[in-house]
Amino acid sequence: MVPIQRMEAVAADITGLKVDAIVNAANSRLIRGGGVDGAIHRAAGPELQEELNGIGGCPTGQAVITKSYRLPAKRIIHTVGPVWQGGQSGEAEELASCYRTSLALAVEHGLKSVAFPAISTGIYGYPLEAATQIAVGAVAEILGKEKRIERVVFCCFGDEALKTYQRALASLK
Repeated sequence: MVPIQRMEAVAADITGLKVDAIVNAANSRLIRGGGVDGAIHRAAGPELQEELNGIGGCPTGQAVITKSYRLPAKRIIHTVGPVWQGGQSGEAEELASCYRTSLALAVEHGLKSVAFPAISTGIYGYPLEAATQIAVGAVAEILGKEKRIERVVFCCFGDEALKTYQRALASLK
């Protein structure tokens, strides 16, 4: 059975969500960027970048975890999505890996609720519809096996993203 009841899409500011972990769409150098990454850094405070400097970097498709500092979430999981190159360069598998490795870190750290942004759909150019299908599919697959994750929130910026995620979730029913 697909764990649809444990997934939801919301239009919100990810930095204000009260979940155990928020996921940051980071760059591979783990240096403050724009978009979701910039918003998370601004809300968390300068200590976040100091901790990330100690980690050094993260490959595409992988994830690292930090404290959350001034955010209501307990932790921040930073994952590096692929840059869209037309879909023939392994982007789909790298994007799915972002969701899998982020949820694996959540389980490892005893985190039960996780909020994801639409990874790679901003400046990295991944088409929203395709990225949403990958995100929802990868999370559903993990939740089907992993009972310790109780809630996954797809945090959407704007109406188009929200409707796209709602359609993808409805298709699982």
